[in-house]
Amino acid sequence: MSLDTPKQKPHDRLAALLSEDMASVNALIRERMASKHAPRIPEVTAHLVEAGGKRLRPMLTLAAARICNYDGPYHVHLAATVEFIHTATLLHDDVVDESAQRRGRPTANLLWDNKSSVLVGDYLFARSFQLMVEPGNLRVLDILSNAAATIAEGEVLQLTAAQDLRTDEDIYLQVVRGKTAALFSAATEVGGVIAGVGEAQIQALFDYGDALGIAFQIVDDLLDYQGDTSATGKNVGDDFRERKLTLPVIKAVAAADAEERVFWERVIEKGDQRDGDLEQALALLDKHGALEATRADALVWADKAKQAMAVLPASELRDLLIDLADFVVSRVY
Repeated sequence: MSLDTPKQKPHDRLAALLSEDMASVNALIRERMASKHAPRIPEVTAHLVEAGGKRLRPMLTLAAARICNYDGPYHVHLAATVEFIHTATLLHDDVVDESAQRRGRPTANLLWDNKSSVLVGDYLFARSFQLMVEPGNLRVLDILSNAAATIAEGEVLQLTAAQDLRTDEDIYLQVVRGKTAALFSAATEVGGVIAGVGEAQIQALFDYGDALGIAFQIVDDLLDYQGDTSATGKNVGDDFRERKLTLPVIKAVAAADAEERVFWERVIEKGDQRDGDLEQALALLDKHGALEATRADALVWADKAKQAMAVLPASELRDLLIDLADFVVSRVY
């Protein structure tokens, strides 16, 4: 199967298979992002929600529930909850990162202001908690509320770790598990919990989401140094310019000699970046095989995601989630 044909991409096939459920999720999102008293809330939310995102996280919840033969209505509420949490974090992230573009469009904080982005993000978090209560399942509430706290914790950890050369791969993994993988694993885990399946299957769904989220973030960090701008929507070296200590740089710093370490201290810790520094950084990443090693790590995590799926009953949806793990890392070949 060619991954170059858009209709054959796993997330597109997933969307087609889950189209009826996703229509219900989208209708619920539109209903719950409304505000009788503050029209700016739906304006800001609609700008991001309708910007053409893949809706990957809510689809994971729907797919997990369907794989586990859930036949009730509440997977839709949980999928909408996951999307609201994700959208809230994006609104806050764009303020923190001072971003001007998201999904190829101007960010909400650029079109409105930082105050609107922060407050509407808060509103969406509150809405997400209202939604997650409605199924009346305390374990689901525990998983999703813990994920929301873990995401915030991961973002705060990144603030201090991202520009500190002492940050190692263990700390990086902790950040990634917080800011990215926590919502992936919660999205898949709650699908199993709401379906009432056994602990082994719930654990498998958690493990799949966790590994997929880690692979997803590692690939994102790798593509910052070697991606196609037209495909990623990011400029090569954005993370470098923002002084983010991501996995490729962590690997290069670990292998650096004294002179190279001085360079990394200047550009990352001190933020003294000059013409030609990105090119030098890329040369050092190449010298130490940091991009290849990062790619290898992404493939390991994708394999872990695929292995986790083996515990679940065979189905078209299960096979699609396995394909999705391959697709996430196919961008780095």
